[in-house]
Amino acid sequence: MAGTGLADAAAWSNWAGNQHSRTAAVLRPSSVAEVAEQVRSAVEAGERIRPVGSGHSFTPVAVGDGRRMDLTRLAIDVRVDIDRRLVTVPAGMTLRELNVLLAGHRLALPNLGDVDAQTVAGAISTGTHGTGATHGGLATFVEALTLVTGTGEVLHCSAAEHPDVFDAARTALGTLGVLVEVTLRCVDAFVLRAHERPTSLGGVLADLPGLLDAHDHVEFFWFPYTTRAQLKTNDRVAVDDQPLPRWRSWFDDDFLANAVFAELCRLGRAMPTLAPRISALSAWALGERRYTGRSDAVFCSPRRVRFLEMEYALPREALAEALDALRRIIDGLPFKVLFPVEVRFTAADGIWLSHSHGRDSAYVALHQYVGMPYEPYFRAFEKVATGLGGRPHWGKLHWRDAGSLAPAYPRWHDFRRIRSHLDPQQTFTTPYLATLLG
Repeated sequence: MAGTGLADAAAWSNWAGNQHSRTAAVLRPSSVAEVAEQVRSAVEAGERIRPVGSGHSFTPVAVGDGRRMDLTRLAIDVRVDIDRRLVTVPAGMTLRELNVLLAGHRLALPNLGDVDAQTVAGAISTGTHGTGATHGGLATFVEALTLVTGTGEVLHCSAAEHPDVFDAARTALGTLGVLVEVTLRCVDAFVLRAHERPTSLGGVLADLPGLLDAHDHVEFFWFPYTTRAQLKTNDRVAVDDQPLPRWRSWFDDDFLANAVFAELCRLGRAMPTLAPRISALSAWALGERRYTGRSDAVFCSPRRVRFLEMEYALPREALAEALDALRRIIDGLPFKVLFPVEVRFTAADGIWLSHSHGRDSAYVALHQYVGMPYEPYFRAFEKVATGLGGRPHWGKLHWRDAGSLAPAYPRWHDFRRIRSHLDPQQTFTTPYLATLLG
């Protein structure tokens, strides 16, 4: 069939190296019409399609048992409406490319996570969120989207056009169709003043309501086996008057946070009894710094030390109880933890499968260095988080299934109804998604 883009068998793995797949059919469409043709072809053949992004999920969400679709060749006209602060981009564009594009038009996204290698489709589909008590996740910035459904229909969705599909599709794990185009609402380009400082975990928790009120973006890292934390606040300012010297940026972000930390993790993996000392050293090494910079340059940071991650969105008022339980879990493990625990915040939203649907959330992210035991650690906290009403991040490791998740999402059954309508032959499902979503 002309234009299928079929290729020889190709192996795929994610960034962390814990998920793998192999397929005899790799689809590389160059147009929306070609995407629709490939979907209809798969339906006729009784095959499944799994769109993949840049592989920054830790779950098997991108692992399929049929044809794989790569959208990097998809030709979509980029449209920038500066007056309305809207940008329309191909869904396969990376956040890094998007940030450069926006900066060239003196625009920016209101908020970002710290990884910019994700595609736009992957980031919104799995609930990528960043931090900011009054900010939603990246999917809340979506003004409109174009979807190729499981029948090959090209569907344009927004709050005014197919609004139910719009609320379902903004975070849908690629189960409603192939996202081909996304329109994002932006803001004028802005400068952030970052303040990063060591402090005590108890002090952060005691001051947390005031910190969230006083700052645009707040997050902190707790270092296991210690009472220490690293607090990070970012606030909008008018002038970029205190840029970080290039040598300091290299020393802190490349040398200490990546090169040195990687060596410490390798040492801790070889000699686990050193983990508490490594954690204390990490807490001590990260000193205080203040600087200003373009928003995306402050939000995003290089991540070259490989790890596995689980993250739970909790009702914000449950954070202290969750961290107290987590400390006891870590102290009782038969192995050691080499990475700090990260805590971030988002505002409530109305997206059906958003982790923050209907409530302000605190996110607790657990990491473990590659090659180290992690499952008992993650599972123990998952039990605590589930009991507190937690919702697992769709792109991070967890062991929940449809029966467990349905009560956590008020619009769960509405989502299933939309999914059945848009993908009646389950062209976009996989064994993992069948367990996860039913």
